[in-house]
Amino acid sequence: MKKFQFFPFGLLIFLFWPLLAATQQTTTIKEKVGVLYIDSKGFSLDPVQMGNMTRLELDKTGIYEVLDKYDVEYLVEKEGLKLENCYGKICLTETGKKLRADKMLTGSVELLGERVVVSFRLIDIGTESVEKSQVMEFLNLRPQVQLMIQLTIRAMLGLPNDPNIVNKLTKADDYVSALNLPEKAKLNLSGPRMGMTVFSGPQVQRIQDPERTGGFNARPVMFQFGYQFETTYLNQGGLQALFEFIPIITGLDQGQILPSISILHGVRSNKNGFEFAFGPVIYVNKEAEGFYNNGTWTRLTEWQLANPDLPPPAEVESRLDSRGGPKPSSSFVFAFGKSFKSG
Repeated sequence: MKKFQFFPFGLLIFLFWPLLAATQQTTTIKEKVGVLYIDSKGFSLDPVQMGNMTRLELDKTGIYEVLDKYDVEYLVEKEGLKLENCYGKICLTETGKKLRADKMLTGSVELLGERVVVSFRLIDIGTESVEKSQVMEFLNLRPQVQLMIQLTIRAMLGLPNDPNIVNKLTKADDYVSALNLPEKAKLNLSGPRMGMTVFSGPQVQRIQDPERTGGFNARPVMFQFGYQFETTYLNQGGLQALFEFIPIITGLDQGQILPSISILHGVRSNKNGFEFAFGPVIYVNKEAEGFYNNGTWTRLTEWQLANPDLPPPAEVESRLDSRGGPKPSSSFVFAFGKSFKSG
């Protein structure tokens, strides 16, 4: 008599479930999408080249099985299909059936005035209807057409795009970089610079003192006007390294001419406009040698004229004095800034 061994049904499912799940995963088939010609106007690329570029960017998403261009060429020749001006839904549906594709991607890339308009439509062959569509407008930056195609395809398929890249290609007043200013290899924000400087410490009293005592008879807040010359030697990954040369004149609003030159090395972010720089500052002040006698400042030349045979009664030092001569000095500066708009 034969003996049969029975297993609980739940146990069988438990034992074979990993195998069933693995089989289901390996048998998942991506839908086939065909890309033929993409209409092109205002570009040096013809519809065939624009179609090849679009096919490449669609394949990068990994969502569909994109028909190989050589397989498409073979089937087109075999079936005797004519692809010229085949951009509409009716033509693409008929062609898609002969190519045994599930979907067909069509569209156009056109230069309209100063804008580049990229338009795509994904046509479902089974329902003979437009499944997805997307239209995006970009700045007239034709060398970036492949990136424009990539952004439009990803937007159509619901995939995220880097907002910084989108802004650089769509907003005219966004921070300029090598991406949205292709005619220039490096960004240059040279131009006039204006601001205020506030004096502090012992200098405040010297600036406010009358000129007869060596002061400047001025306020300790002065207007600055200058010009920034800069060169960029690195512009990559959203950052650029700069060398800046900034001559400035301070005090013109109060009848003073206090020149200075800043020589800075800096780093600027192309994404938000913030920058950091550091370097030496060379400036020229009017200074005189003298000494303090019972708290009163006396210039050395005045003492020597009045007392030619006597040494100064106190230690001689140099300080800010409007009656003195020009004297170059230097310091080191760390600067932070933000460009609200290029230039």
